[in-house]
Amino acid sequence: MEDFSYVIYLVLFCWSLLGAFRLVSSHWRKPSHAKLPPGPAPLPVIGNLLSLGDRAHRTLADLARIHGPVMSLKLGCVTSVVISSAAAAKEVLQKHDLSFSDRAVPDGVDELVEHVRECAGASNPVEIGQAAFSTTLNLLSNTIFSMDLADPSSETAREFKGLVSDLMAAVGEPNMSDFFPFLRRMDIQGIRRRLTGYTAGMSKMLDRFIDGRVMARKESNYRPVNDVLDVLLDICEENNDELDRTNMQHLLMDLFAAGTDTTSITLEWAMAELIHNPAILSRVREETDRVIGRGNLVQESDTASLPYLQAVVKETFRMHPSTPFLIPRRAREDTEVMGFTVPRGAQVLVNAFAIGRDPESWEDPDSFRPERFLGSEIDVKGRDFELIPFGAGRRICPGYPLALRMLPLMVASLVQGFDWKPEGGVSPKDMDMEDVLGLALRKARPLRAIPIPVQ
Repeated sequence: MEDFSYVIYLVLFCWSLLGAFRLVSSHWRKPSHAKLPPGPAPLPVIGNLLSLGDRAHRTLADLARIHGPVMSLKLGCVTSVVISSAAAAKEVLQKHDLSFSDRAVPDGVDELVEHVRECAGASNPVEIGQAAFSTTLNLLSNTIFSMDLADPSSETAREFKGLVSDLMAAVGEPNMSDFFPFLRRMDIQGIRRRLTGYTAGMSKMLDRFIDGRVMARKESNYRPVNDVLDVLLDICEENNDELDRTNMQHLLMDLFAAGTDTTSITLEWAMAELIHNPAILSRVREETDRVIGRGNLVQESDTASLPYLQAVVKETFRMHPSTPFLIPRRAREDTEVMGFTVPRGAQVLVNAFAIGRDPESWEDPDSFRPERFLGSEIDVKGRDFELIPFGAGRRICPGYPLALRMLPLMVASLVQGFDWKPEGGVSPKDMDMEDVLGLALRKARPLRAIPIPVQ
Protein backbone atom coordinates (compact mmCIF):
# COMPACT_ATOMS: atom_id res chain seq x y z
CA MET A 1 0.00 0.00 0.00
CA GLU A 2 3.00 2.31 0.51
CA ASP A 3 3.76 2.11 -3.22
CA PHE A 4 0.15 2.95 -3.99
CA SER A 5 0.27 6.00 -1.68
CA TYR A 6 3.46 7.13 -3.38
CA VAL A 7 1.72 6.96 -6.74
CA ILE A 8 -1.15 9.05 -5.35
CA TYR A 9 1.25 11.77 -4.24
CA LEU A 10 3.01 11.60 -7.61
CA VAL A 11 -0.33 12.08 -9.34
CA LEU A 12 -1.08 15.12 -7.21
CA PHE A 13 2.30 16.65 -8.03
CA CYS A 14 1.89 16.07 -11.77
CA TRP A 15 -1.63 17.40 -11.52
CA SER A 16 -0.47 20.69 -10.08
CA LEU A 17 2.19 21.00 -12.80
CA LEU A 18 -0.28 20.37 -15.59
CA GLY A 19 -2.94 22.68 -14.14
CA ALA A 20 -5.57 20.05 -14.74
CA PHE A 21 -7.87 20.92 -11.89
CA ARG A 22 -10.72 21.84 -14.23
CA LEU A 23 -10.63 18.36 -15.64
CA VAL A 24 -11.35 16.99 -12.21
CA SER A 25 -13.89 19.55 -11.14
CA SER A 26 -16.46 18.24 -13.59
CA HIS A 27 -16.24 14.85 -11.89
CA TRP A 28 -16.18 16.39 -8.44
CA ARG A 29 -19.32 18.53 -8.45
CA LYS A 30 -21.77 17.43 -5.84
CA PRO A 31 -24.51 15.42 -7.60
CA SER A 32 -27.85 17.16 -7.53
CA HIS A 33 -29.51 14.29 -5.72
CA ALA A 34 -31.40 15.19 -2.57
CA LYS A 35 -30.65 11.92 -0.79
CA LEU A 36 -27.16 10.80 -1.76
CA PRO A 37 -26.09 8.27 0.91
CA PRO A 38 -24.12 9.67 3.84
CA GLY A 39 -20.42 9.05 4.18
CA PRO A 40 -17.09 10.38 5.42
CA ALA A 41 -16.00 13.82 4.22
CA PRO A 42 -13.67 13.51 1.20
CA LEU A 43 -10.43 15.38 0.66
CA PRO A 44 -10.11 17.51 -2.47
CA VAL A 45 -9.10 15.57 -5.58
CA ILE A 46 -8.23 12.23 -3.93
CA GLY A 47 -11.45 11.85 -1.97
CA ASN A 48 -11.34 9.06 0.64
CA LEU A 49 -8.57 6.98 -0.98
CA LEU A 50 -5.87 7.51 1.64
CA SER A 51 -8.19 6.64 4.52
CA LEU A 52 -8.79 3.10 3.24
CA GLY A 53 -5.36 1.62 4.01
CA ASP A 54 -4.43 -1.91 2.95
CA ARG A 55 -7.43 -3.51 4.72
CA ALA A 56 -10.25 -1.61 3.04
CA HIS A 57 -12.79 -4.34 3.79
CA ARG A 58 -12.33 -3.74 7.53
CA THR A 59 -12.04 0.05 7.24
CA LEU A 60 -15.29 0.27 5.29
CA ALA A 61 -17.00 -2.09 7.73
CA ASP A 62 -16.01 0.25 10.57
CA LEU A 63 -17.18 3.32 8.61
CA ALA A 64 -20.52 1.64 7.91
CA ARG A 65 -21.13 1.42 11.67
CA ILE A 66 -20.89 5.22 11.73
CA HIS A 67 -22.57 6.22 8.45
CA GLY A 68 -24.97 3.31 7.90
CA PRO A 69 -25.33 0.26 5.65
CA VAL A 70 -25.67 2.40 2.48
CA MET A 71 -22.70 4.75 2.40
CA SER A 72 -21.13 6.94 -0.26
CA LEU A 73 -17.47 7.77 -0.74
CA LYS A 74 -15.26 9.44 -3.29
CA LEU A 75 -12.49 7.13 -4.49
CA GLY A 76 -10.50 9.59 -6.54
CA CYS A 77 -12.96 10.95 -9.11
CA VAL A 78 -15.28 7.96 -8.79
CA THR A 79 -18.46 8.16 -6.71
CA SER A 80 -18.77 4.84 -4.90
CA VAL A 81 -21.61 3.44 -2.83
CA VAL A 82 -20.79 0.73 -0.28
CA ILE A 83 -23.45 -1.79 0.79
CA SER A 84 -22.81 -3.31 4.22
CA SER A 85 -25.96 -5.12 5.40
CA ALA A 86 -28.01 -8.09 4.27
CA ALA A 87 -31.14 -5.93 3.84
CA ALA A 88 -29.34 -3.37 1.68
CA ALA A 89 -27.64 -6.12 -0.34
CA LYS A 90 -31.06 -7.69 -1.01
CA GLU A 91 -32.30 -4.38 -2.45
CA VAL A 92 -29.26 -4.00 -4.71
CA LEU A 93 -28.83 -7.63 -5.78
CA GLN A 94 -32.49 -8.69 -5.95
CA LYS A 95 -35.01 -5.85 -5.96
CA HIS A 96 -32.93 -3.56 -8.22
CA ASP A 97 -30.81 -6.29 -9.82
CA LEU A 98 -31.30 -4.97 -13.36
CA SER A 99 -30.43 -1.39 -12.39
CA PHE A 100 -27.14 -2.59 -10.90
CA SER A 101 -26.31 -5.34 -13.39
CA ASP A 102 -23.59 -3.37 -15.19
CA ARG A 103 -20.02 -4.20 -14.26
CA ALA A 104 -17.26 -1.74 -13.54
CA VAL A 105 -14.91 -2.51 -16.46
CA PRO A 106 -11.69 -3.19 -14.82
CA ASP A 107 -7.57 -36.36 -10.61
CA GLY A 108 -6.13 -33.83 -8.63
CA VAL A 109 -7.18 -34.46 -5.00
CA ASP A 110 -5.28 -37.74 -5.01
CA GLU A 111 -2.16 -35.82 -6.02
CA LEU A 112 -2.78 -33.35 -3.21
CA VAL A 113 -2.98 -36.14 -0.63
CA GLU A 114 0.14 -37.78 -2.05
CA HIS A 115 2.03 -34.50 -1.80
CA VAL A 116 0.94 -34.17 1.85
CA ARG A 117 2.01 -37.75 2.56
CA GLU A 118 5.48 -37.07 1.15
CA CYS A 119 5.79 -33.96 3.32
CA ALA A 120 4.56 -35.88 6.38
CA GLY A 121 7.10 -38.65 5.80
CA ALA A 122 9.91 -36.10 5.78
CA SER A 123 8.35 -33.94 8.54
CA ASN A 124 8.34 -31.05 6.09
CA PRO A 125 5.79 -28.24 6.26
CA VAL A 126 3.17 -27.87 3.54
CA GLU A 127 2.43 -24.42 2.13
CA ILE A 128 -1.30 -24.94 1.99
CA GLY A 129 -2.12 -22.08 -0.40
CA GLN A 130 0.38 -23.17 -3.05
CA ALA A 131 -0.64 -26.83 -2.78
CA ALA A 132 -4.29 -25.81 -3.09
CA PHE A 133 -3.55 -23.59 -6.09
CA SER A 134 -1.84 -26.46 -7.92
CA THR A 135 -4.64 -28.85 -7.04
CA THR A 136 -7.35 -26.43 -8.16
CA LEU A 137 -5.51 -25.71 -11.40
CA ASN A 138 -5.18 -29.45 -11.99
CA LEU A 139 -8.88 -30.08 -11.34
CA LEU A 140 -9.90 -27.27 -13.68
CA SER A 141 -7.49 -28.27 -16.44
CA ASN A 142 -8.66 -31.88 -16.29
CA THR A 143 -12.29 -30.75 -16.36
CA ILE A 144 -11.74 -28.33 -19.24
CA PHE A 145 -8.96 -29.93 -21.32
CA SER A 146 -8.53 -33.45 -19.90
CA MET A 147 -4.90 -32.62 -19.15
CA ASP A 148 -2.76 -31.88 -16.11
CA LEU A 149 -1.59 -28.26 -16.16
CA ALA A 150 -0.13 -28.41 -12.65
CA ASP A 151 2.57 -31.00 -13.38
CA PRO A 152 5.87 -29.39 -12.26
CA SER A 153 7.83 -31.58 -14.68
CA SER A 154 5.98 -30.16 -17.70
CA GLU A 155 7.34 -26.95 -19.21
CA THR A 156 3.88 -26.16 -20.65
CA ALA A 157 2.28 -26.65 -17.23
CA ARG A 158 4.87 -24.45 -15.51
CA GLU A 159 4.37 -21.71 -18.11
CA PHE A 160 0.58 -21.82 -17.83
CA LYS A 161 0.64 -21.83 -14.02
CA GLY A 162 3.02 -18.85 -14.05
CA LEU A 163 0.77 -16.91 -16.40
CA VAL A 164 -2.30 -17.52 -14.23
CA SER A 165 -0.41 -16.44 -11.10
CA ASP A 166 1.00 -13.31 -12.76
CA LEU A 167 -2.38 -12.40 -14.22
CA MET A 168 -4.13 -12.60 -10.85
CA ALA A 169 -1.39 -10.58 -9.15
CA ALA A 170 -1.65 -7.80 -11.75
CA VAL A 171 -5.46 -7.72 -11.64
CA GLY A 172 -5.33 -7.40 -7.84
CA GLU A 173 -2.91 -4.46 -7.84
CA PRO A 174 -4.57 -1.10 -7.00
CA ASN A 175 -4.76 0.88 -10.24
CA MET A 176 -4.84 4.68 -10.20
CA SER A 177 -6.72 4.69 -13.50
CA ASP A 178 -9.76 3.17 -11.76
CA PHE A 179 -9.99 6.20 -9.48
CA PHE A 180 -8.82 8.90 -11.92
CA PRO A 181 -10.26 7.90 -15.32
CA PHE A 182 -8.40 10.65 -17.19
CA LEU A 183 -5.13 8.79 -16.41
CA ARG A 184 -6.11 5.65 -18.32
CA ARG A 185 -4.21 6.56 -21.47
CA MET A 186 -1.03 7.11 -19.48
CA ASP A 187 -0.99 3.68 -17.75
CA ILE A 188 1.45 5.17 -15.24
CA GLN A 189 1.80 1.92 -13.25
CA GLY A 190 2.21 -0.25 -16.32
CA ILE A 191 -0.62 -2.53 -15.21
CA ARG A 192 -2.40 -2.49 -18.56
CA ARG A 193 0.86 -3.26 -20.37
CA ARG A 194 1.57 -6.24 -18.12
CA LEU A 195 -1.99 -7.55 -18.34
CA THR A 196 -1.82 -7.32 -22.12
CA GLY A 197 1.33 -9.43 -22.09
CA TYR A 198 -0.10 -12.05 -19.74
CA THR A 199 -3.39 -12.37 -21.63
CA ALA A 200 -1.53 -12.60 -24.95
CA GLY A 201 0.58 -15.42 -23.52
CA MET A 202 -2.49 -17.26 -22.26
CA SER A 203 -4.25 -16.74 -25.60
CA LYS A 204 -1.36 -18.39 -27.45
CA MET A 205 -1.40 -21.38 -25.11
CA LEU A 206 -5.18 -21.73 -25.29
CA ASP A 207 -4.93 -21.53 -29.09
CA ARG A 208 -2.54 -24.49 -29.05
CA PHE A 209 -4.92 -26.54 -26.89
CA ILE A 210 -7.95 -25.66 -29.03
CA ASP A 211 -6.13 -26.26 -32.34
CA GLY A 212 -4.88 -29.61 -31.10
CA ARG A 213 -8.39 -30.71 -30.17
CA VAL A 214 -9.91 -29.47 -33.44
CA MET A 215 -7.34 -31.50 -35.38
CA ALA A 216 -7.87 -34.56 -33.19
CA ARG A 217 -11.64 -34.42 -33.72
CA LYS A 218 -11.09 -34.71 -37.47
CA GLU A 219 -9.42 -38.11 -37.07
CA SER A 220 -11.61 -41.10 -37.83
CA ASN A 221 -10.61 -42.88 -34.63
CA TYR A 222 -11.30 -39.90 -32.32
CA ARG A 223 -13.18 -40.82 -29.17
CA PRO A 224 -14.96 -37.87 -27.47
CA VAL A 225 -13.70 -37.11 -23.97
CA ASN A 226 -16.74 -34.97 -23.08
CA ASP A 227 -14.75 -32.33 -21.26
CA VAL A 228 -15.62 -28.62 -21.40
CA LEU A 229 -13.65 -28.05 -24.59
CA ASP A 230 -15.41 -30.91 -26.37
CA VAL A 231 -18.79 -29.54 -25.28
CA LEU A 232 -17.95 -26.05 -26.57
CA LEU A 233 -16.85 -27.43 -29.93
CA ASP A 234 -19.97 -29.62 -30.12
CA ILE A 235 -22.18 -26.57 -29.54
CA CYS A 236 -20.45 -24.69 -32.34
CA GLU A 237 -20.84 -27.61 -34.75
CA GLU A 238 -24.47 -28.33 -33.86
CA ASN A 239 -25.43 -24.69 -34.41
CA ASN A 240 -23.44 -24.51 -37.66
CA ASP A 241 -21.52 -21.59 -36.20
CA GLU A 242 -17.97 -20.82 -37.03
CA LEU A 243 -15.80 -21.17 -33.97
CA ASP A 244 -15.52 -17.76 -32.35
CA ARG A 245 -12.01 -18.23 -31.07
CA THR A 246 -11.86 -14.93 -29.20
CA ASN A 247 -15.03 -15.58 -27.19
CA MET A 248 -13.89 -19.10 -26.39
CA GLN A 249 -10.51 -17.85 -25.21
CA HIS A 250 -12.15 -15.24 -22.98
CA LEU A 251 -14.49 -17.82 -21.46
CA LEU A 252 -11.64 -20.24 -20.73
CA MET A 253 -9.46 -17.45 -19.31
CA ASP A 254 -12.29 -16.41 -17.00
CA LEU A 255 -12.73 -19.99 -15.79
CA PHE A 256 -9.06 -20.38 -14.94
CA ALA A 257 -8.47 -16.91 -13.54
CA ALA A 258 -11.59 -16.84 -11.39
CA GLY A 259 -11.56 -20.48 -10.34
CA THR A 260 -7.98 -21.10 -9.24
CA ASP A 261 -7.11 -18.15 -7.01
CA THR A 262 -10.37 -17.76 -5.11
CA THR A 263 -10.79 -21.49 -4.44
CA SER A 264 -7.21 -22.00 -3.26
CA ILE A 265 -7.43 -18.94 -0.98
CA THR A 266 -10.68 -20.22 0.58
CA LEU A 267 -9.11 -23.64 1.19
CA GLU A 268 -6.13 -21.98 2.87
CA TRP A 269 -8.46 -20.04 5.18
CA ALA A 270 -10.47 -23.18 5.98
CA MET A 271 -7.34 -25.10 6.94
CA ALA A 272 -5.99 -22.13 8.90
CA GLU A 273 -9.20 -21.99 10.97
CA LEU A 274 -9.19 -25.77 11.54
CA ILE A 275 -5.55 -25.78 12.69
CA HIS A 276 -6.28 -22.68 14.81
CA ASN A 277 -9.23 -24.57 16.38
CA PRO A 278 -8.04 -28.17 17.00
CA ALA A 279 -11.36 -29.28 18.53
CA ILE A 280 -13.17 -28.37 15.30
CA LEU A 281 -10.55 -30.16 13.21
CA SER A 282 -10.99 -33.29 15.36
CA ARG A 283 -14.75 -33.14 14.91
CA VAL A 284 -14.40 -32.97 11.11
CA ARG A 285 -12.09 -36.00 11.17
CA GLU A 286 -14.42 -37.90 13.49
CA GLU A 287 -17.29 -37.28 11.07
CA THR A 288 -15.32 -38.50 8.04
CA ASP A 289 -14.13 -41.60 9.94
CA ARG A 290 -17.68 -42.40 11.05
CA VAL A 291 -19.37 -41.84 7.69
CA ILE A 292 -16.66 -42.97 5.27
CA GLY A 293 -14.43 -45.15 7.41
CA ARG A 294 -10.81 -44.58 8.31
CA GLY A 295 -8.50 -45.55 5.49
CA ASN A 296 -11.17 -45.09 2.81
CA LEU A 297 -10.46 -42.15 0.51
CA VAL A 298 -13.21 -39.55 0.53
CA GLN A 299 -15.08 -39.18 -2.75
CA GLU A 300 -17.00 -36.21 -4.09
CA SER A 301 -20.27 -38.10 -3.63
CA ASP A 302 -19.49 -38.54 0.10
CA THR A 303 -19.42 -34.84 0.97
CA ALA A 304 -23.22 -34.45 0.92
CA SER A 305 -23.33 -36.90 3.86
CA LEU A 306 -20.92 -34.81 5.94
CA PRO A 307 -23.02 -31.95 7.41
CA TYR A 308 -20.36 -30.71 9.83
CA LEU A 309 -17.82 -30.51 7.01
CA GLN A 310 -20.34 -28.52 4.95
CA ALA A 311 -20.85 -26.22 7.96
CA VAL A 312 -17.09 -25.64 8.17
CA VAL A 313 -17.03 -24.58 4.53
CA LYS A 314 -19.99 -22.21 5.02
CA GLU A 315 -18.39 -20.68 8.11
CA THR A 316 -15.19 -20.13 6.11
CA PHE A 317 -17.18 -18.33 3.41
CA ARG A 318 -18.84 -16.20 6.10
CA MET A 319 -15.65 -15.10 7.85
CA HIS A 320 -13.25 -15.05 4.91
CA PRO A 321 -15.03 -14.27 1.61
CA SER A 322 -12.29 -14.50 -1.02
CA THR A 323 -13.65 -11.43 -2.84
CA PRO A 324 -14.86 -9.26 0.06
CA PHE A 325 -16.38 -6.57 -2.20
CA LEU A 326 -17.65 -9.13 -4.73
CA ILE A 327 -17.17 -7.72 -8.25
CA PRO A 328 -17.99 -3.99 -8.33
CA ARG A 329 -21.22 -3.04 -10.08
CA ARG A 330 -22.21 0.21 -11.71
CA ALA A 331 -25.59 1.94 -11.51
CA ARG A 332 -27.33 2.14 -14.91
CA GLU A 333 -29.66 4.86 -13.68
CA ASP A 334 -30.53 6.85 -10.57
CA THR A 335 -31.88 4.23 -8.16
CA GLU A 336 -33.37 4.55 -4.70
CA VAL A 337 -31.92 2.13 -2.13
CA MET A 338 -33.27 2.24 1.43
CA GLY A 339 -34.33 5.87 1.06
CA PHE A 340 -31.09 7.09 -0.54
CA THR A 341 -30.30 7.81 -4.18
CA VAL A 342 -27.50 5.91 -5.85
CA PRO A 343 -26.65 8.16 -8.82
CA ARG A 344 -26.31 6.88 -12.35
CA GLY A 345 -22.74 5.81 -13.08
CA ALA A 346 -21.79 5.32 -9.42
CA GLN A 347 -19.66 2.33 -8.52
CA VAL A 348 -21.46 -0.01 -6.11
CA LEU A 349 -19.39 -2.12 -3.71
CA VAL A 350 -21.18 -4.84 -1.73
CA ASN A 351 -19.04 -5.50 1.35
CA ALA A 352 -19.62 -9.24 1.83
CA PHE A 353 -16.98 -9.20 4.58
CA ALA A 354 -18.98 -6.68 6.64
CA ILE A 355 -22.26 -8.49 5.96
CA GLY A 356 -20.75 -11.80 7.10
CA ARG A 357 -19.65 -10.23 10.40
CA ASP A 358 -22.71 -8.09 11.04
CA PRO A 359 -23.82 -8.63 14.68
CA GLU A 360 -27.39 -7.87 13.58
CA SER A 361 -27.33 -11.12 11.59
CA TRP A 362 -24.78 -13.28 13.41
CA GLU A 363 -24.25 -14.13 17.06
CA ASP A 364 -20.59 -13.79 18.11
CA PRO A 365 -19.68 -12.89 14.49
CA ASP A 366 -15.89 -12.83 14.93
CA SER A 367 -15.67 -16.42 16.22
CA PHE A 368 -15.30 -19.45 13.95
CA ARG A 369 -18.34 -21.54 14.91
CA PRO A 370 -19.47 -24.01 12.21
CA GLU A 371 -22.20 -25.25 14.57
CA ARG A 372 -24.24 -22.16 13.70
CA PHE A 373 -25.04 -23.76 10.33
CA LEU A 374 -26.13 -27.18 11.63
CA GLY A 375 -29.86 -27.40 11.12
CA SER A 376 -29.85 -24.01 9.40
CA GLU A 377 -31.36 -23.43 5.97
CA ILE A 378 -28.94 -20.57 5.19
CA ASP A 379 -26.95 -21.29 2.05
CA VAL A 380 -24.40 -19.53 -0.15
CA LYS A 381 -26.28 -19.71 -3.45
CA GLY A 382 -27.54 -16.12 -3.51
CA ARG A 383 -30.90 -16.55 -1.79
CA ASP A 384 -29.80 -15.70 1.76
CA PHE A 385 -28.32 -12.23 1.77
CA GLU A 386 -26.60 -12.70 5.13
CA LEU A 387 -24.14 -14.99 3.32
CA ILE A 388 -23.27 -14.01 -0.26
CA PRO A 389 -19.63 -14.94 -0.97
CA PHE A 390 -20.55 -15.56 -4.64
CA GLY A 391 -22.87 -12.57 -4.99
CA ALA A 392 -26.51 -12.90 -6.02
CA GLY A 393 -28.89 -12.10 -8.84
CA ARG A 394 -28.06 -12.20 -12.53
CA ARG A 395 -24.40 -11.43 -11.81
CA ILE A 396 -23.82 -14.28 -9.35
CA CYS A 397 -20.51 -16.07 -9.87
CA PRO A 398 -21.19 -18.79 -12.46
CA GLY A 399 -18.45 -20.98 -11.01
CA TYR A 400 -20.00 -21.42 -7.57
CA PRO A 401 -21.32 -24.99 -8.22
CA LEU A 402 -17.77 -26.14 -9.00
CA ALA A 403 -16.37 -24.43 -5.90
CA LEU A 404 -19.03 -26.05 -3.72
CA ARG A 405 -17.97 -29.45 -5.05
CA MET A 406 -14.21 -28.93 -4.82
CA LEU A 407 -13.80 -27.24 -1.45
CA PRO A 408 -15.47 -29.84 0.82
CA LEU A 409 -13.63 -32.60 -1.03
CA MET A 410 -10.21 -30.96 -0.58
CA VAL A 411 -10.82 -30.08 3.08
CA ALA A 412 -11.96 -33.62 3.87
CA SER A 413 -8.97 -35.10 2.03
CA LEU A 414 -6.52 -32.99 4.04
CA VAL A 415 -8.18 -33.68 7.39
CA GLN A 416 -9.20 -37.32 7.06
CA GLY A 417 -5.75 -38.89 7.26
CA PHE A 418 -3.69 -36.16 8.93
CA ASP A 419 -3.39 -34.09 12.02
CA TRP A 420 -1.76 -30.69 11.55
CA LYS A 421 0.44 -28.39 13.58
CA PRO A 422 1.72 -24.92 12.73
CA GLU A 423 5.30 -24.59 11.51
CA GLY A 424 7.98 -23.41 13.94
CA GLY A 425 6.47 -24.76 17.14
CA VAL A 426 3.79 -22.05 17.28
CA SER A 427 0.77 -23.10 19.31
CA PRO A 428 -2.54 -23.18 17.41
CA LYS A 429 -4.02 -20.37 19.52
CA ASP A 430 -1.06 -18.10 18.72
CA MET A 431 -1.27 -18.50 14.93
CA ASP A 432 -1.17 -15.36 12.81
CA MET A 433 -4.69 -15.02 11.41
CA GLU A 434 -4.34 -11.52 9.92
CA ASP A 435 -5.56 -10.86 6.39
CA VAL A 436 -4.44 -8.59 3.55
CA LEU A 437 -6.57 -7.32 0.69
CA GLY A 438 -5.65 -7.48 -2.98
CA LEU A 439 -8.08 -8.71 -5.61
CA ALA A 440 -8.81 -11.46 -3.08
CA LEU A 441 -8.68 -11.59 0.72
CA ARG A 442 -5.50 -13.54 1.48
CA LYS A 443 -3.75 -14.51 4.67
CA ALA A 444 -1.14 -11.87 5.44
CA ARG A 445 1.34 -14.69 6.11
CA PRO A 446 0.91 -17.84 3.97
CA LEU A 447 -0.13 -20.89 5.97
CA ARG A 448 2.70 -23.38 6.45
CA ALA A 449 1.81 -26.41 8.55
CA ILE A 450 3.28 -29.85 9.23
CA PRO A 451 1.05 -32.85 8.49
CA ILE A 452 1.13 -35.73 10.96
CA PRO A 453 -0.32 -39.06 9.76
CA VAL A 454 -3.20 -40.27 11.91
CA GLN A 455 -2.65 -43.79 13.17
